[in-house]
Amino acid sequence: MNELAEICKTLKIDFSPKIKDTTKPVRYWSEQDVLDEKVVDAFVIILRTRGCSWALNSGCTMCGYFNDSIWGNVSADDLYTQFDKVVNHYNGEKVVKIFTSGSFLDEQEVKPTLRKKILQRLAETADKISIESRPEYISNEKLKRMKSVLPSTTLEISIGLETWNDNVRSQAINKGFTFNDYKNAVELVKKNNCKLKTYVLIKPPFLTEKESLEDCLTTIDKIKEYTDTISFNPTNVQRRTLVEYLWKRRQYRPAWLWTIIEILKASKQKAPLVNSKCDIIGAGSHRGAHNCGKCDQSFIESIKVFSISQKLSVFNDLQCSCKETWLDHLDIEHLGFGSLTDISRF
Repeated sequence: MNELAEICKTLKIDFSPKIKDTTKPVRYWSEQDVLDEKVVDAFVIILRTRGCSWALNSGCTMCGYFNDSIWGNVSADDLYTQFDKVVNHYNGEKVVKIFTSGSFLDEQEVKPTLRKKILQRLAETADKISIESRPEYISNEKLKRMKSVLPSTTLEISIGLETWNDNVRSQAINKGFTFNDYKNAVELVKKNNCKLKTYVLIKPPFLTEKESLEDCLTTIDKIKEYTDTISFNPTNVQRRTLVEYLWKRRQYRPAWLWTIIEILKASKQKAPLVNSKCDIIGAGSHRGAHNCGKCDQSFIESIKVFSISQKLSVFNDLQCSCKETWLDHLDIEHLGFGSLTDISRF
């Protein structure tokens, strides 16, 4: 195990989940999304599983979703009980997103029989079902089995690529797979007539704001021919992660909202047929993507509206004096890691 992976593992060494009830789901809610260029309601489910297998091994530098896991065995019956509790609140939303804080196709997390039962129960009402998986768990056989129980439902597979750059993915994120692994998984997804969503990370640790901006722009160019949706995920500071370790020492600052908007603009211009979106966890807080504090809410609202409408015009009227600070940040962060710009705010 390399040093970065060892650090990620060490930060979780005494972790014990706050919630140990294996029949209690993490969360569920309804939100808006886009389906066939129309705004529709989407139902979001987060199941409390054993945890991401990669996180159990070492984990990614920025990911704290293991905090919502059991960190031990969860039976298929208990997971279905979680699903049963959640689905009682399902009101027939046309899009259903199923998250496990890991991989829905990892059979250590979700057994094939349980996966089939869940999909069968949603097949009659949902027009689209979206699930997440690391590429190593995506196989032709699994996709065929899922498609067989979803004859008239669109299946979307979401992959957390984060970046096209293997060095960044390995040395800054500790993701554990390569760009070629992603492309091989994409081939299987397309072969089985599934849709593809690709997650791209904004501001991994060890990259400056400018380096991350440039990395995202290159990533768009590299994946636009493969993916149907690009979901940009700005890093937020989650508990027991390497990002939090650096952030507490003022060696990391979450991305500026100015940067996110530049990336979204570029994505729509570079890949007009690809759906570009951004859901900012912790938006406007010191642990999430933010500007100066005065303009944050208007920027956050514009990003939300763009993610649904895909109209770049929503960004036209955004102004704030902190833009000059952001531009300075792009120029000088490599000299001092830039987080000192937050001192005047918090």
